[in-house]
Amino acid sequence: MSLFFIIFFTVYTSLNYYVFIRGWQTIGNYPIIKIIYLMLFVLIAYGYVFTKILYKVLPPLIYDLWLGAGAIWFAFLVYFILSLLLIDVVRFFDSKFQFLPEIFRSSDYSIKRYTALVVIAVVSLIVFLGNLNKRDIEIRTLELTLSKGQSKLSELNVVMASDIHLSPIDGERLLARVVDKINLLNPDVVLLAGDIVDDKAEILEARGIGKSFHNLKTRYGVYTINGNHEFINGVEASVLYAEHLGFKTIRDDYVLIDSSFYVIGREDRSMPQFTGKQRKSLEEIIANINHDYPKILLDHTPIGLEEAEQNNIDIQLSGHTHHGQIWPGNLITQMIYEVSWGYKKKGNTHYYISSGAGTWGPPVRTGSRSEIVNLKIKFE
Repeated sequence: MSLFFIIFFTVYTSLNYYVFIRGWQTIGNYPIIKIIYLMLFVLIAYGYVFTKILYKVLPPLIYDLWLGAGAIWFAFLVYFILSLLLIDVVRFFDSKFQFLPEIFRSSDYSIKRYTALVVIAVVSLIVFLGNLNKRDIEIRTLELTLSKGQSKLSELNVVMASDIHLSPIDGERLLARVVDKINLLNPDVVLLAGDIVDDKAEILEARGIGKSFHNLKTRYGVYTINGNHEFINGVEASVLYAEHLGFKTIRDDYVLIDSSFYVIGREDRSMPQFTGKQRKSLEEIIANINHDYPKILLDHTPIGLEEAEQNNIDIQLSGHTHHGQIWPGNLITQMIYEVSWGYKKKGNTHYYISSGAGTWGPPVRTGSRSEIVNLKIKFE
């Protein structure tokens, strides 16, 4: 885990330096402005990291504002880098073919500053529109037919959400919208596929974040699993937080609901990194269940999809990918995961990988849409 953080911070610092130095070059001979620029850049670029380290000593308002500034910077960083790379490519080809006006090859600081202002304006617009896009939570409807077996139900209305990522950045405002949309679907059961939290339980509870969950109306209740962010923020405290909200966290186990269907929950694949323990195999978890009932599996990270098919799972619901969240991240997740987002069927097993209802880091989506999934299941 320490190696991962070393690599991450090395890459992150290098990318920030690339953006920082280009801004530095546009300032000119103004020492005071350069000092202010340096201080603000470091405070914002590493704000997310600093707040996570200093959360015990920071006043809540400072923590929330600094965390938000640091998070939104991630989105700005992506598009500043893409903009600067585009400029550098254009400049390279111009040095060979000289197709730009001569003024763009001069050392005039005013040209650099005008260019910087244009880049800042364009990137700010992209991030703003991405924030608006993230607020629009879509309802995805999936109609499935499963073998009834011994279930006494003829149909089941399931609402699934993943990756809500509750934190002071969005918090209760986001959650209230999610809960309202779920209730409009009149669910029989609500299934949460991990990463409900994006901060420590003590911070969320101190700010009253999560209380809107108490407004959920379901027939059979709310069931959740641990995603990687539950482990990042302290898994035992995260599970206790979920219990306070009235959820049942399924941890490498299963629940038979109304003597009609199983909900099976797996710990996230990141578990060994944080606990030193391995999660159970799916075969171990379901060894003693009655396979004549429909089986719905919650597994946060959609890797190794064939395991559910091999164990005769009817439906697997996952999240984690955010479908990239910020373009061109969706192009990367499509290369990493067999299914980055959406529906797939393998054999007799149905899969849905959700892009998530919330966002990690910046409250911005430019490569995907926020969603809640409504599964209308018929048993025959």
